[in-house]
Amino acid sequence: MTRLHRRFKAVGPAFLVCLAMLSASPVETAKPFEAWTAPVNLGEDVNSAFNDFLPELSSNGLSLYFASNRPGPFGGEDLWVSRRASRDARWGTPVNLGTLVNTSFNERSPALSRDGHLLFFASDRPGGAGSLDIWVSWRAHTHDDFAWQPAVNLGTGVNGAAGDFGPSYFENDEIGIPNLFFASSRPGGVGGVDIYRSELLPSGSFGPASSIPVLNAPENDFRPTIRPDGLELIFDSSRPGPPDVSGLGLRDLWVSARSSVSAPWSTPENLGSVVNGAFNDMLAALSSDGEMLVFTSDRPEGFGGNDLYITTRSGR
Repeated sequence: MTRLHRRFKAVGPAFLVCLAMLSASPVETAKPFEAWTAPVNLGEDVNSAFNDFLPELSSNGLSLYFASNRPGPFGGEDLWVSRRASRDARWGTPVNLGTLVNTSFNERSPALSRDGHLLFFASDRPGGAGSLDIWVSWRAHTHDDFAWQPAVNLGTGVNGAAGDFGPSYFENDEIGIPNLFFASSRPGGVGGVDIYRSELLPSGSFGPASSIPVLNAPENDFRPTIRPDGLELIFDSSRPGPPDVSGLGLRDLWVSARSSVSAPWSTPENLGSVVNGAFNDMLAALSSDGEMLVFTSDRPEGFGGNDLYITTRSGR
């Protein structure tokens, strides 16, 4: 049982009583990769005439979570899931996650824990500290995408009076300290929106968040997604692209790496014109094996205002 699991059990939700049996799934061994391929729209099976954005892939690659403002039974933005039978199969029709996750307010930024028992997301529902707070829900059965229990607010270590969103939960096997990476518009950062990190404390709550200066710019930096081995982090930014690369957009995807989980992050590099286009390419999620990157873009060949795209790479 992780400290986060124990904390949820202590605060009272009955759905946490079985967590003593849980253990994290294994992490892929670090390996080099080939270059990213040209992005492909996920198609009308997933995308709609509305805004579809902020994707997240399950560890087995068979469930795709995302936020959308398509018509639904709840708020303006809800969390939806599309499923497929295998990695070679087509995605199924997206289904709303239902009343235990979605409310009449906005839910966005889904992020799954590696073991699949935890779903982090951002919401402006009542009970939070700011305009958007980060919440977490739990499920017992990791292959049941509709078994999520009522969410718990992550508290003041992560959430504040400003907007806190775009979580990415990293379970650190090497050091043993789980980290939550996220974006925030809180004052005191380098730009309007910066990337922060909060450690899970022995008490089971998250400690005070600190910014990661090397990742942040005077512009806005959004939605970090970290590879399960902790050695690569991708985010999107409105900072200027490299002067020698033409055709980049208002928001591009950037990457930072490190040699170990205790090493500093490298200076971010733009993913380049194969992935980034002349429009907004943003709000991405890495797959558990690091070979797929699903992201949001408003490029004009899509079906709606924002669509989901995928780029892939293979290990060497």
